[in-house]
Amino acid sequence: MKLSDGVVLAAAMACVISAPRCGDRECSSRYRPEIEGEWWPVAGDPDLGEYTRPEQQPVDFAVWQAADGSWQLWSCIRHTGCGGHTRLFHGWRGDSLSAPDWQPQGIVMQADTALGEQAGGLQAPFVIKIDEVYYMFYGDWGRICLARSLDGVNFERLLNERGQPDLFSGPFSNSRDPMVIEINGLYHCYYTGHLDRDSEQRFKCAVFCRTSADLRQWSDPVMVSAGGRAATMSNWWGGDCECPFVVYFNGCYYLFRNQLYGEDNLNTQYASPDPKDFGVDHDRRGIGTLAVAAPEIIHHRGRDYIAALKPSLKGIRIARLKWTEIEQKKE
Repeated sequence: MKLSDGVVLAAAMACVISAPRCGDRECSSRYRPEIEGEWWPVAGDPDLGEYTRPEQQPVDFAVWQAADGSWQLWSCIRHTGCGGHTRLFHGWRGDSLSAPDWQPQGIVMQADTALGEQAGGLQAPFVIKIDEVYYMFYGDWGRICLARSLDGVNFERLLNERGQPDLFSGPFSNSRDPMVIEINGLYHCYYTGHLDRDSEQRFKCAVFCRTSADLRQWSDPVMVSAGGRAATMSNWWGGDCECPFVVYFNGCYYLFRNQLYGEDNLNTQYASPDPKDFGVDHDRRGIGTLAVAAPEIIHHRGRDYIAALKPSLKGIRIARLKWTEIEQKKE
């Protein structure tokens, strides 16, 4: 399917995931996200058939509601036996967002090396619904790529004029972990990039943002978050800016930026009136941390939910999310 198809251009003009701009001022008030109540499990360690390995782990994922009302979850499973970088996508289906133990749907996508994707390199899917079309952004171990679906269940890659599914890559290596939000008519794609150990750059990794009016042509990248205290918290090189997720709440934009997976999972949040500036090499817009990994925020029927990895790295869980206003410091 070519990205230039007319239906794609028409659909790209109307987005159901949107947020107003807050302007150049500071946020009049800031809120801290907090877990409300208990977690419930939705996905476990899947059976991958011949690719199943004891060390496999479901990691970065996407959750969305399909056209038939079902809830879909696709996760990147790493350390599998599929070869290459060992990663592929596995799916689950749930009847409701609050239901536990969703039904496994099997392997739903693998890297296609004929289209330039690196073997076993699929990373971090993210899905948005634009008009009546579902778009999946994902990484292929170097590029940010795009697929689409009319039913929110079955996806096919959108190919560009070069016959490739990629939208862009760089400026740092291994562009990955995309998420997209529409702000004032422009799609903002936030993603992660990191550098090799022999790089002379100041940062090991950073969160970048590119914008587009039509999902085809994307702006040059802007570094929106890097360094600060979070840069000292990761346990591997270039891992302190992973899984960026941006939401708008009550006059402010909030960035969730990940540092640690597993039993010590850690995610840092920032609040800013400017969706392109959450702080580079400072923590003035930091608001706190959560003991979660790779979170995705879901707004459904007037309520917010948070999905995150299990600390065991053997599945995915969901809980309700609330926002608590932060008391302003008096001069």
